[in-house]
Amino acid sequence: MSVFDGHRLPVDLFRLDSERLPRGWYSDAYFRNIAHMLEGLAKQGYRFNGARPKDISQAEIETGDIEVEMQFFTRRQPHSLIGGVDEALAILQVATGVYEGERFLPTYDKLDVEAVQDGVILPYSGNPMAILPVLRVRGRYRDFAMLETPILGALAETTRVATNVYEVLTAAHGKDVLFFPARFAHYKMQALHGYAYRLAVQAYRKQNGASSGVFISTDEQGAWWGGSAGGTLAHAAIACFLGDTVETMVQFCQQRPAETPRIALIDFHNDCVGDTLRVMERLWNLYLAEIRAERPGEAARYKLFGVRPDTGGTMRDVSVAPLGDKKLDCGVNPRLVYALRAAIDRAWQDWPVPFEYLDEAKRWCHEVKIVVTGGFAPEKIRRFEEQRVPVDIYGVGAWLLSNSSVEGTNNDFTADIVRVRIDGAWVDMAKVGRRACENPLLERVSASQGT
Repeated sequence: MSVFDGHRLPVDLFRLDSERLPRGWYSDAYFRNIAHMLEGLAKQGYRFNGARPKDISQAEIETGDIEVEMQFFTRRQPHSLIGGVDEALAILQVATGVYEGERFLPTYDKLDVEAVQDGVILPYSGNPMAILPVLRVRGRYRDFAMLETPILGALAETTRVATNVYEVLTAAHGKDVLFFPARFAHYKMQALHGYAYRLAVQAYRKQNGASSGVFISTDEQGAWWGGSAGGTLAHAAIACFLGDTVETMVQFCQQRPAETPRIALIDFHNDCVGDTLRVMERLWNLYLAEIRAERPGEAARYKLFGVRPDTGGTMRDVSVAPLGDKKLDCGVNPRLVYALRAAIDRAWQDWPVPFEYLDEAKRWCHEVKIVVTGGFAPEKIRRFEEQRVPVDIYGVGAWLLSNSSVEGTNNDFTADIVRVRIDGAWVDMAKVGRRACENPLLERVSASQGT
């Protein structure tokens, strides 16, 4: 699956369009033009008849069948967490070849392919002469010329999301990050995005010795690796209970399996502290009743995992409205989270708890986590962490699909021909400003005869 287990994803997983990929349906038209032009020259028996550099062999060159070395690389600074390589390899395997009439002749076995593993982190200084290729292909160019567009897209999309997630985890110092971008992209992208998210969590764990969890919101996001969705509640659920947040949570606890985390959404009335305390007291009483009846399995239904403020960016929660700067205190802000943590930790003190259950009540409260959502991106998360705001889990959505904020060339991948094969030798042939580069992480994937 990745650098973390040494296995690559199987080709069938990607459900590639094997009929239209080789015909260039998903390719920029100019790549189809190149492939068809070279095919025509090969049929005509054309030999290169133009001006050649002085250091190039004078041997005849059959341009239509010219073999090239192409390298694929990213240009996001300061680094990228690479994903999409396995899909790029699958595209090559399925769609490399030529047509004879309506019959497709696969030629993948004629290529020499090297690739990194998904999940590696590659730096980029901004110098295009010092890139680290993630994929290198050698072979007859017209066999795979039309695949550049889908390959670059697979690499760019997966790498972009994985790197964004990694940046969020870094800002959060490894705290758990809930993956909430499903509503911001076409649903057919969910499996790819969920895979990219998991790559980032695995990479952060490996790089930092962390224990960050993996939390996806749809089953499809886990389709490529066997993950299952978890979730809390939506505002719509509270609306179904006529705005009664407490009753919503009680019924959720009674209807859903105990292993489903109970996370209360607490901003429906713009009173996060008040709704939190009301939910906690009701669930604690139900929990205590089951404990006293010696039914620990039923008691687990009423164990509150966390609370989630999702206050809109133009709203000020009532607990902070009388205080501070109006603009700074809008949305989910440090003052609100501090107030929540303090209220949660001392809630048990106001309950009529029997003496023998005081420690249990205190622990029940202190174990309630705060999950924040609503407009969180690395900059805001870093600000919260610098101020030591008592957040346990960050929920992040739209930003995870965004382009890098780094100036200049951001998340894109590109591909260059950097060498051609002439008279049995590989000769440098790249546009000015580019050159063939090495990457020690490249691994041989497919080796053709004689290259």
